[in-house]
Amino acid sequence: MEKQSLRAYLKKLEDNNQLLVCEKEVDPKFDMGALVRKFNGTKTMLFKKPKGYNVPAVAGVCGCRQRYADIFNVANDELVFPLTEAVANPKPYKVVSTGPVKENIIKRGIDIKKMYPIPTFHEKDSNPFITAGIVAVKDSETGRIHTSVRRLQVLGGNKLSVLIESPLLMDQCAEFDNNNKPLEIAVILGYDPIFMVASQVNSQVYGLDKYEVDSALRGEPLELVKCETIDMLVPAYAEMILEGVIPPKVREKEGPFGEMAGYYGGGNMQPIMEVSCILQRNNPIFQFNFPSSSEHVLPNGLMREMHLYWQIKNMVSSVKAVHLPTVGGCRFHAIISIKKTNEGDGKSAILAALASNKDVKHVVIVDHDVDIFNPRDVEWAIATRVQADQDVVIIPGAKGSPLEPTHEMRGVTAKMGIDATAPLGSLNNKFERTKIPGSDRLNIKDYFPGI
Repeated sequence: MEKQSLRAYLKKLEDNNQLLVCEKEVDPKFDMGALVRKFNGTKTMLFKKPKGYNVPAVAGVCGCRQRYADIFNVANDELVFPLTEAVANPKPYKVVSTGPVKENIIKRGIDIKKMYPIPTFHEKDSNPFITAGIVAVKDSETGRIHTSVRRLQVLGGNKLSVLIESPLLMDQCAEFDNNNKPLEIAVILGYDPIFMVASQVNSQVYGLDKYEVDSALRGEPLELVKCETIDMLVPAYAEMILEGVIPPKVREKEGPFGEMAGYYGGGNMQPIMEVSCILQRNNPIFQFNFPSSSEHVLPNGLMREMHLYWQIKNMVSSVKAVHLPTVGGCRFHAIISIKKTNEGDGKSAILAALASNKDVKHVVIVDHDVDIFNPRDVEWAIATRVQADQDVVIIPGAKGSPLEPTHEMRGVTAKMGIDATAPLGSLNNKFERTKIPGSDRLNIKDYFPGI
């Protein structure tokens, strides 16, 4: 169904005046990424004329939290619930004989760097990088297809290096290396936000086929087609598919590259992918995201929020909402609101949050009257409801995230929790917030039209 395509989603954004279209020629080296970063990947930008290419490029497709709320028809703080439902009740996908992605089947003369406007983002990046590619591999034990966003360094010709630093991919590569066999792999580009967020389900925790999670999220079977040169199913309405193999025991240097945290990651030896075939639509659109932008971290952050919510719910049943801000890569900082029913609920929520994932570094617990999506409101709660000697918890020497530079320096991370909740029962007296009756109905533009 065409509505499963990136094109259908872009048309919807255009109809709602939410698509920024660039008609001017833009250089994929530095300039295209710099423009995306101006809005932190929250605005969808279509570049019609990347310099040196006749293939348009798009970014910012998956970087706006409110758009996910609109897609699933829920409030901003209720996104955990449709995601939970899809993980708990995945639905079958549908295999079709062909689809738009097979309008062009390319097996000869593959030179990826010359074919697509792949950005170089930072001054010291070693090469252009594909950053929005969703890598698909088949689990050798279950036969389920595992998908995850992986960056791919463009080496030239039909070769890419693949950053495989996820446990499942690392295990798969090690297994095929040991058996001296090539690992089949597909890279999916040109998809909608539903496909992206479904790809972020934690395979180790939930063990699901992410295509089935996608079908549940979109309320209809995801349509898939068979690849041409490998045994893999891929979305029929993707813009393009790179299919090929990771040959055993072959490694090339990958990086440096501007990482998620906003620093350069050093070069490491990584497997390479040899592209044997490209499937693509007529007039394909190349999709990318800017590293460290909202689009880069938000979809994974939404799935992390789902997991965090239920972890805390096990300890503090009155949890209202959780938020992993993009400024912390949707993993280092956690802000949680609770409706306090017992003294100690704040500390319990801190413990649950820090134990939920090694990446969580700083936790702030606030009352249900605080908007956790408003940094000013959270800072206000810290300023007015915290006494450091009583409300700050510090755990030294804990396991942290390898993506966080201070952890890499020491090998361990200090974790901190801030209980910014008011004393039990005090929200209606000493800590009652001031209110202006009827202020919500006032629209500032009615009084100052030019604002």
